Amino acid sequence: MTTAIGNATLLLGLLASIFGAATNIAIARTDRTRLIKTANIYLGLIVVAALGAFVTMQVALFSNNFSIAFVANHSARSTPTLFKFATLWSALEGSILLWILVLALLIAATAWQFRASGSDALLRWALAVTMGVSAFFFALLIGPARPFSKVGGQIPIDGPGPNPLLQNHPLMAFHPPMLYLGYVGFTIPFAFAIAALITNRVGEGWLLATRRWTLIAWGCLSIGILLGAWWSYEVLGWGGFWGWDPVENASLVPWLTATAFIHSVLVQERRGMLRVWNLSLVCATFSLTILGTFLTRSGVLDSVHAFSAGSVGGWLLAFFAVITLGSVALIGWRGQSLRTTSSIESPLSREAAFLANNLLFAVFALVVLLGTTFPLLIEALNSERITVGRPYFDRMTLPIVLVMLFLMAVAPVLPWGKTTGELVADRLKWPAAFGVAVMVLSVVGGLNGAATIFAFGLGAFASASATRQLVLAIRRNGVRGITGRANGGMVAHLGIIVICMAIAASTSYATREELRLEPGQSGVVGGQTITYLGSTTQEYPNKTATKFTIRLGGDSGPTFAPAIQRFSTQTIAVPSVQTGVFRDVYLTIVQPPVGDDPTVVIGVIIQPMQVWLWIGGAIVGLGTLLALIPSKRRQPAELISV
Repeated sequence: MTTAIGNATLLLGLLASIFGAATNIAIARTDRTRLIKTANIYLGLIVVAALGAFVTMQVALFSNNFSIAFVANHSARSTPTLFKFATLWSALEGSILLWILVLALLIAATAWQFRASGSDALLRWALAVTMGVSAFFFALLIGPARPFSKVGGQIPIDGPGPNPLLQNHPLMAFHPPMLYLGYVGFTIPFAFAIAALITNRVGEGWLLATRRWTLIAWGCLSIGILLGAWWSYEVLGWGGFWGWDPVENASLVPWLTATAFIHSVLVQERRGMLRVWNLSLVCATFSLTILGTFLTRSGVLDSVHAFSAGSVGGWLLAFFAVITLGSVALIGWRGQSLRTTSSIESPLSREAAFLANNLLFAVFALVVLLGTTFPLLIEALNSERITVGRPYFDRMTLPIVLVMLFLMAVAPVLPWGKTTGELVADRLKWPAAFGVAVMVLSVVGGLNGAATIFAFGLGAFASASATRQLVLAIRRNGVRGITGRANGGMVAHLGIIVICMAIAASTSYATREELRLEPGQSGVVGGQTITYLGSTTQEYPNKTATKFTIRLGGDSGPTFAPAIQRFSTQTIAVPSVQTGVFRDVYLTIVQPPVGDDPTVVIGVIIQPMQVWLWIGGAIVGLGTLLALIPSKRRQPAELISV
């Protein structure tokens, strides 16, 4: 019964997507308003189908319906409630169910936002494109993915449960959905960009219509990436948060192009420039989300973040090719209409700074993309496995980040159009002095590493510049002055700067050692006394956990409880972290006692400013919310024919 209901919802979604796209195209081409009600019915069916499939799978998971292959392979009776719910997106087929649900809800929200636009061709083509995307993902679920397929042979009485790494931290329930909101969210600006090219309305109208959707998608992707880093830090036991893993990179690359797009649209809205650049960036961002989906779900990558090999890889790669080639063809087709007479009048202008910023983001994205995909290309051509490791990414991206910090300091004080060097120098003198002072204090304080100290100085320079802009805005308009894209963007800039400073400090000045201790013995790491007190073992429905009690400092010091957790399929080490304003103390069990030997090997990591990485992410989220609040009262959303 579950299989029949699930497959019926998927078939309904596919047919509704196809007919809905066709109906919207008919409205756009013939202006037949009587078809709008029909198009809305198809849209409603898409939402019902996506929600129905999602709920059907959740019911199968919670009812332990092991006749469904997905449940039998990825769930267990003993899986805790939170992780049973999250099991749906812990594996390939279920993750696509979540993807299509998010997409269906976004399409419905877009249609509702522009409900007053009626048969407007730009809206109708955009809805047709989004429904075409939903048709593809419904086809994946009906074709190669098949989440509701039955178990072959005898139905098992229990399953192995999710991957142990995906069921021992609550972040697993929040990180993937937030990441998907970012990934799928870029479908909306992409659809409007394609619609603008088809209708030859390539001015600023489509940008104005989608700027909030772009900000929402960017903010969700930003927070999703940070939550993923936090999960990695809290779960994997290596004390790091970003290892340039290929699947991590797959989410970073579209974030880079989307960030460039968010800056670049301001130039087009203000000066009518960079039309080709903006269309290219938004199409590239969506294409890269599909490429990232391919890398994650095709099985071509060996990563803790990647899903096992599946049969959807070829479909996703073909879809990526269609989107990329189609976007390039459409931009080339409208090349004449995309030309503008405006030009950058001075290198000392905000538009020039934004263009330089975009070029840096593009280079950054290219560097990461090459490092991620080059091993795959070599393996495909020569059947030879190679690895592009952290040294490549660190060496190639560090200069780019330093220049970006400089531009983040300079760009906010630059006016549009022409200006004078004297004016810029006057606006930057106090932020620059603050940056220099921070570098001097870093050297006096005994910090080493020229690149890190320089990064601290540039971060202080950029943060002072952003703060100056916010203070001026508050003076002009009160607290309301920090709302709107410009000033919300300054708050987001502060968050990015805090993240950069936290990364520089925690990676440059971390202390890492291993201690071999027996119960009652102590060791010293980074000036901290570490005492191993003993261990206890506790049984849980889905695992056995051996917790090791470790005290930091004297008799009244805080205690840690790193653990070794044994699941039916895997044994994992779970770190214990004490977070402070200035440093984190991170303990993990490198080697538990063996046989009669009570000795345990404890990994000790002391990282300064680690918590500021997560605080910076919260500031970015706050800046995104402030940017979404209009600085002035606006009329209801309408499409603008430009």
